[in-house]
Amino acid sequence: MNRVTRAIVLTLSILVVSYVSMGYVLGRTNEDKTYRALGVFTQVLQYVQQDYVEEPNLQQVTSGALHGLLESLDPRSSYMSPREYAEYKQKLERGAKGEIGAALSKRFGYITVVAVLPDSPADKAGLRSGDILEAIAKFTSREMSIGQAQNLLSGDVGTGVTVSVVRRARAEPQDVDIVRAELPAAKMQANVLSDADAPVAAGIAYVRITSLTAGRADELKAKLLQLEKQGAKKLILDLRDCAFGANTEGIAAARLFVGSGTLGSLRGQTVPTQTFVAEPGKAVWKQPVTVLISNGTSGAAEILAAAIAGNQRGETLGERTFGSASEQKMLALEDGAAINLTVANYYRPDGKSIPEEGVVPGVEVRRAAVDVPDTDDDETPAVQQPEPPQPKDDAVLKKAIEMLLAPALPAKTDKKTAALKVRVYPEAS
Repeated sequence: MNRVTRAIVLTLSILVVSYVSMGYVLGRTNEDKTYRALGVFTQVLQYVQQDYVEEPNLQQVTSGALHGLLESLDPRSSYMSPREYAEYKQKLERGAKGEIGAALSKRFGYITVVAVLPDSPADKAGLRSGDILEAIAKFTSREMSIGQAQNLLSGDVGTGVTVSVVRRARAEPQDVDIVRAELPAAKMQANVLSDADAPVAAGIAYVRITSLTAGRADELKAKLLQLEKQGAKKLILDLRDCAFGANTEGIAAARLFVGSGTLGSLRGQTVPTQTFVAEPGKAVWKQPVTVLISNGTSGAAEILAAAIAGNQRGETLGERTFGSASEQKMLALEDGAAINLTVANYYRPDGKSIPEEGVVPGVEVRRAAVDVPDTDDDETPAVQQPEPPQPKDDAVLKKAIEMLLAPALPAKTDKKTAALKVRVYPEAS
């Protein structure tokens, strides 16, 4: 798209957004102003068609305006042209199951990796949370919606796709080849920490969840009951880089920890408000819990973390979450195109929007950046698969252990331990 065409697209996008904004603010109470806005939009189109320096491709211009309109709403809303929507439906019909296993959003105008599923093609190729995908399949992601990016990255199992990755400490983008695959079932790590990590007598258990797909809440329930039988008295729930799964599964998981109170809510302009409340009979873990979160914690995992923190059932530790818990609806258009529209957002127990506010940790601890070795520009990076977090190497996990151990320490402690802010949390009802 050249500079002039981009300017036209921007102008038309502004006009369309202005029209939508007027309709929202005025509640359609003043039809004259609404039609006047449409009249201005039509007049601009006429000028472009009649007086522009060369005959414009109005289909391209209109498509660009629609892309701009949807993307101005939020990162998850997007427009799919008739061709893109047809390709999307074809992949669904033929059962294409090839994916790369990366949760995406937009930042700085480009497609960004929110989190990567362990053992997925993206993980094996070395993609990490925070990476910017400057180009996908040789197409710049600057003017690309998340829907378009997902369409390009998915396909048949065994086929490849090249992404151009920009990351910190590296000035130039690097091409990375990824082979699509059917994503493996995510594993849930659950164990009581050993003597090397914390005194066994403390009974600190560790559970790491990397996705909240269907059935994960039931699996988590079984793990919690098993850990309790093994003598676990306190829990570290690691939700860092958990950005996959169904939002409803986050609610189901929250009920395992919270015995009373409001877990959150779902609200939208045309979606009936749903308030999610705890169910006393479903709370199986009534002991202390500390939740680890990061910038890669998104969606269902944010709902879970917010429910625990908002009901004072445990502390959150780490970094602010990404902020992306919402519901979308695919709407087909008459010309064969479609829009993926955000119709409702999830809200924390305190009433604040998760997409806008995320979940802010009660104790902020930043983890060390992952170093990716430099390679030649035409060489795929050698990747070392990350091991499960170890307290001696993981500042966030180490801090969580210190906090859970602190209440049991004697009154006379060293200055470092005494400085810890110890909080007492109620058990689940």
